[in-house]
Amino acid sequence: MVDLGGVPEWIAEADRPLYHAALAHGANHLVTLVNEAADRLRDAGVGQPEKVLAPLLRAALENALRLGDDARLPARSPGARVGRALSRAGAAYRRSGRRGRPAASGRRGGTVRRPGRLPERGGGVTVGGAQVSSGVEHVTELVHTRADLAEARAACTGTVGVVMTMGALHEGHETLLREARARADHVIVTIFVNPLQFGPNEDFDRYPRTLEADLDVCRRAGADLVFAPSVSEMYPGGEPAVRVNPGPLGEDLEGLSRPGFFHGVLTVVLKLLQLTRADLTFFGEKDYQQLTLVRRMCRDLDVPVEVVGVPTVREPDGLALSSRNRYLSPAERSMALNLSRALRAGAEAASAGGDAAAVLTAAHVAFGGGESGARLDYLVLTDPDLEPGPVRGPARLLVAAWVGNTRLIDNTPLWLDPAS
Repeated sequence: MVDLGGVPEWIAEADRPLYHAALAHGANHLVTLVNEAADRLRDAGVGQPEKVLAPLLRAALENALRLGDDARLPARSPGARVGRALSRAGAAYRRSGRRGRPAASGRRGGTVRRPGRLPERGGGVTVGGAQVSSGVEHVTELVHTRADLAEARAACTGTVGVVMTMGALHEGHETLLREARARADHVIVTIFVNPLQFGPNEDFDRYPRTLEADLDVCRRAGADLVFAPSVSEMYPGGEPAVRVNPGPLGEDLEGLSRPGFFHGVLTVVLKLLQLTRADLTFFGEKDYQQLTLVRRMCRDLDVPVEVVGVPTVREPDGLALSSRNRYLSPAERSMALNLSRALRAGAEAASAGGDAAAVLTAAHVAFGGGESGARLDYLVLTDPDLEPGPVRGPARLLVAAWVGNTRLIDNTPLWLDPAS
C-alpha cells in the first residue's frame, strides 16, 4: 500500500480483507469516475480534459476528506455509489466469515469469491500533469448459488440493473454493462449458457465458456455482482415442465429457424428477473427479436422491470460483435460482412426516398446471393414491433445468414419516407 501512495496502518489480521476492500473501492472508483468524466469532455470537444478536471477534482477530494458525511452527494449520483459498493464488500466478507470460509482466497484482478483479497493490477489517469494511479481495479463479487445471490442482493440499496449473458463477453457486452452502470445504483451480471434455447443440432457443447476472461470484463466495466450458476442450480428439478410461450412472434424469424428457441430464452429471462429482483434489465439491439419479446413478456405478464435496449456495437468494418464471431475463419469473417453490407444498402435506399420494395431490393443485391459465400436465411423489413412493414415511418431491417457452420444475425433501424 505504501508503494501505491497509502499511509501504513496496523490493523488486526481478521480485518485485512475489509481494509483492502476499502482502499480498493476508494481508489478504483475515483479513477473510474475520472476516466468517465474525461471521456464525456472529449465527446464534448474538449481537447485537454485533464486541465478542466484537475482543479475541480482536487477541491472535491479535499472537501470529501475534510467534511466527511457533510460532503455526501445525492443518493443517485455516481459518487454516492462508492460508499454503497464498500458496504457491499464489507457485507460479503462478513457473510463469508459467518460461514467459516477461509479468510484469504480469491483471484488476481479484483473478483471477490466470498471473500477476496486486494486486487493487484494497476491503473490510472493523468490529471494536471500527474499520474493518478489506483493500483487496483474494481472489486466484483462472484456467486454461484441462489442462496448467495439472494444474500448479496439483499445488501443492495437503491436501483438494481441486470445484464444477462451467456458469457464469452466482448465489447458489446461491456457497452451493456457501462449503460447499466450509468443507469442503476448496482449492476448484476448473469453468466449462464442456457440449454433450453439450444436445439439438438446446435452449438451448446462448443459454445465458448470463458469465465475468467468474463470476470475481467465485468470488473473493468464496474459490475458489482456476477451470478454464474450451474445448470442444476438454475433448473434443480431438471428441465422445467412449464415454460414461457412467446406467442406467434416467437415462432417467426429466429423462432422459425430455431424452433423452441424463444420458449427457452423467455423462460430463463423470467427466472433470472425473479432471482435478481432487478429494476432495470439491459439487452442489446443486435438480438432485436429477443429484445422485442422480452419487452412484450414483461408488459403482458406485469413484470415490474424496465427493459432497456442498447444499440448494436460493431467492428470498424461494420461487423456486429457476437460471441459466435470467434468461430469464423479469416475467409468466413470476410463473408460475414455481407450482413452489415446488406443493411447499410437498405438504409441508404430508404434515405434516398425508396419505398419498402426498393429497400429490400437494394439489401438483397448488396448481400450478393449464393456467390457471396454466405447462405441467406431471411432478410425482412418490419415495423419497430416486428409487425408487417410500414409504408412510412420507422422500420426495422433484419437479416440472418449462415457463414460456414456459423449462423449470424444483424439488423438496423431506418425511416421510410418514399417519394410520391
